[in-house]
Amino acid sequence: MHAAYNWFLRLLFPYVLVRLTWRGLSNPDYWRRIPERFGFITPLSTPRVIWIHAVSVGEVRAAEPLVRELTARYPDYPLLITTMTPTGSAQVRELFDGKVAHCYAPYDYPAVVRRFLDRTRPMLAIVMETELWPNIFHQCRARFIPVFVANVRMSESSMRKYQRFASLARATLQQVSHFAVQSQADANRLLTLGADPESVTVTGSIKFELNAGASLRESAEVLRLAWGQDRPVWLAASTHQGEEEAVLAALAQLKQQKRFANMLLVLVPRHPERFAAVARLCRKHGFRIALRSQTPGAVADDVEILVGDTMGELQLFFGAADVAFIGGSLVPTGGHNLLEASAVGKPVVFGPHMFNFQEISQMTLERGAGVQIQAPSELAAAVSDFLGNANRRDSAGEAGRKMVEENRGALAANMHLIEQLLGN
Repeated sequence: MHAAYNWFLRLLFPYVLVRLTWRGLSNPDYWRRIPERFGFITPLSTPRVIWIHAVSVGEVRAAEPLVRELTARYPDYPLLITTMTPTGSAQVRELFDGKVAHCYAPYDYPAVVRRFLDRTRPMLAIVMETELWPNIFHQCRARFIPVFVANVRMSESSMRKYQRFASLARATLQQVSHFAVQSQADANRLLTLGADPESVTVTGSIKFELNAGASLRESAEVLRLAWGQDRPVWLAASTHQGEEEAVLAALAQLKQQKRFANMLLVLVPRHPERFAAVARLCRKHGFRIALRSQTPGAVADDVEILVGDTMGELQLFFGAADVAFIGGSLVPTGGHNLLEASAVGKPVVFGPHMFNFQEISQMTLERGAGVQIQAPSELAAAVSDFLGNANRRDSAGEAGRKMVEENRGALAANMHLIEQLLGN
């Protein structure tokens, strides 16, 4: 099956090039540093490299506490972070400010992987969440490089997809030294696919290890004063195509109520290449807008929508808003991390499609830290419910904050497993 996989990759090569070209039309950053994707990187001269692979923005942000702990505990071990997307690359720069090395991850072709490993010589490979790459995993195993898959989530739909290639999935999972999984349900699905039971440990989610310290709270308070202390502020975070229309319809509906006439919507699309298109959509619907990139300070009273067209500020926006809608949930994307809002004590609203965060979203509902809607038409009422009732808003926010606080501990569990793999 592995040989068939490699033949399929060869057949897929023209499509890989076409896809790179196509994505570069909307985001030219895909055209830059293409050789890195084929393993042509500057060889690392330092020994004892720890390689961390995080596909895109969400995985990089999830890896942040792990990266900071590794840096503190192993200052003599250089860190290399790879991503697959330009937005993930930008997030690495934003979070770590040159303190780690970065390049794009190699495509999973045997020769490419060999070239990458020859030039990086990692002593440990850490893969965030569930990225299973047969050639990378096999070649790491052949070179005695332990592979640690951290913060694993394996949804029912993902498991079914892997089961279509059962023997390849099983052989790939067997190459992994250890899996740190978010829940017992994730563990059970991994075992069903063929992972070695001795290699699977339930640690909880690193995503609970969020930094919501005093400096963040102070910055959020300053930003909220700039937005307007007395006006309701609703954040629509990480929205996807097809969701902005629902958000704008809900905004129009809310502003018909006198108490919300002066409300501010902070609208943050998930993908930077859509910033301009979303701004045009808002104008088309007749709303007065401002761009965050051009409005770092006070927002005029007549501005109805602030489009978040910057990177790395979403946690700050959660802290400054009253209520947050979590995007990717009204369309079948699987949702996004709602814990960033909960960590700063803000209630959340999300749609029916939260399959990528099934356990966390269920816990949020059970704790009363947010509400789930089943259709776009319910969005305005759900947001209104929180904005119009300070007691309910504060109660839900505090429930979310306690939920995050009480579920910390995954970072320590992951670090214990990493120490064992490093022999420390």
